[in-house]
Formats: sequence, structure tokens, C-alpha cells
Amino acid sequence: MAEAGAGGPRLAELLALGRRLLEELEASTEPSSGAPAVQDKVRQGLDALQRAAAMVTQLELFSENEELEEVASADLKFMLLPALLGALTLKQVDLSRRREHLETAREHFQHFLKLCRNYGLGSFQLPPGTSSEEEARSSSAPRDPSQPNLVAMALSRTAKIERYKQKKELENKLASMSSSVESGTADEDQIREFYILQIQKWIGTSLEEIESIDQELVILKSRDAARQSPAGPRGPPRPARAPVKPFILTRDAAQARVFGAGYPGLPTMTVDDWYEQRRKQGIVSTPQRVPAGASDEEMQKQQKETEEEEDDEEALRKARDWDDWKDTHPRGYGNRHNMG
Repeated sequence: MAEAGAGGPRLAELLALGRRLLEELEASTEPSSGAPAVQDKVRQGLDALQRAAAMVTQLELFSENEELEEVASADLKFMLLPALLGALTLKQVDLSRRREHLETAREHFQHFLKLCRNYGLGSFQLPPGTSSEEEARSSSAPRDPSQPNLVAMALSRTAKIERYKQKKELENKLASMSSSVESGTADEDQIREFYILQIQKWIGTSLEEIESIDQELVILKSRDAARQSPAGPRGPPRPARAPVKPFILTRDAAQARVFGAGYPGLPTMTVDDWYEQRRKQGIVSTPQRVPAGASDEEMQKQQKETEEEEDDEEALRKARDWDDWKDTHPRGYGNRHNMG
């Protein structure tokens, strides 16, 4: 394997360093991903993987014109470099450059998926190359955003379930083979199968990451557009309302004259005065008044007549049943205690 220079680290060592730092970050128990120790590992991992990627490009290890069988088993692991770069790029927490980091990570994942597609590794639908391509595609075929694409949603859900199942199967296989590969007891066929399984696992991870990146980019673009757009016309300002002076409500005018406020300087009004004042201001509406001279008994009588009219048939039936019962049951029927 080629070296970076005189006494420089080898390609395999750079890849191993980047993978080790990524695994440490994934298993880290730091409460914040922006901790200096965490971000230092992110920078070290990105530096090692970027140097390894430059060496792979210089050595031309992979080509669009060759088949998977033509790639040496020891070189298969270097196909993971773009995916690992994308995963480490997402670990950066500079909010001012968040959109830049998302787009860079998406390019790395997209590069990895294209490389796997060229070598026939896995059957999957390649996502759009860039966000601009996706916007051009959506503008060429406009669709009502209020109407969800149910077919696309169903296909996406099915694909997610299938990827989850494949991910679990691949993790189980990799766990059973990792000990023999790391110890050096595995043969070339087992090593080749082990690296291919790793590549297939990262294919599913890359598809999930691209989907999450696209969703976050939509939110960030909407936020940036809202910040750059001028403020829209606002409605007419509300008229300033005069401050309400403090007062005490009393039941009637006599109570107001006798008791007053209890302390000077505070006006007193009755409930009727207060209501009339609010009615003139248009805050409350005029209620429907009860006709003058109508007493409580008359109102109850009128309400009873209304209920009887509404339930006339039922009341008539009950009255008839009561008359029939009285005809067959004389007064005092059933009272045996008062008999002489």
C-alpha cells in the first residue's frame, strides 16, 4: 500500500484512525456534542479521512469501468471513506455553518452511493444529486403541497421497514465474523464477504442520513427566506383605549350613599350604573328585558304551560292512566293499618 510520504502514515492506518475516532464518538457519554474534547476528535477524524481519500484518488483504486470482482479484497474497505467522511461531517456543531456542513455531508453520502451503484452493491434508488436538482425537478412537475403524495409516502415507509430489517441482519452477521477477521484467522473469501457486508450496512445508513439532511435543509432554507424577506404590511393599529379608573360596585344607590368606598378618592357606582356605562361604550349589548309587571309566579306558570304544550300527548296519556287507576282503586286502597 502506498504511503503519504517519507515516514508518513499508510492509507490503511489513516482509515483505521478515522474509523476508530468515529466509533469513539458514537459511543461517547459526553453530555454535549459541542464539548472541546468531542470536537477535537471530530477534527482529527476528518483530517485523517480526508488525507486517506486524497490518497485513494491519487492511486485510482476505483474506476467506473471495472467490476466488483476486479477490486482486491483488501481494497474494498476503502470504499467506505466517503460514508465515513459524511458521518463525521455531521458531528460538527458550528451553527453558523450548519447548512454548509449538511450539504457537504450529503455530497459525501451521495458519492458513496454512486460508487456502490457502479459496482452493483445493493439494490436501491439513488437520491437526487443536489438540492438544486431536486428543486428543478419539483418545479418542472408542480404539485399541490396541501395534497400529500400517498403513494410516495407508502413506498418510503415500506423502504424504511425493509432497510431496518436488513440492517439488523447485517449487524448480526458482522458481529459473528468480526472476531475472526480482526484476529487474522479468516481467509480471503471471508474477509471479502465481511467488507461487502460493511458496505451494504453503510448503504442503508447513507440513505437514512440523506433523507434526514434533506428534511433539515428544507427547514433551514425556510428560516433563511423568512429572515431575508421584508416585513409584510401590517393591519391598522388598534385604537388606544382610555385607562379604566378604579371603582367599587355596590348593590344599589342606597348602599353607595351609606357605605361609600370606605376610603376617600375612590368613586363608587351601582351595578346598574356600571352596566349602563359599559353599554354606552359598546362593550356589552342590551339584554332582552322581561315585560314589566311580570311576577315570578306568572313566569313559572307560563313556563309550565309551555312545557305542557310541548309534551301534550305524554301528559294527556298520564292523566288518563291516573283517572283509570282511581276508578278501580278507591281512596284508602291498600291501607290496612287504619282499619277499625
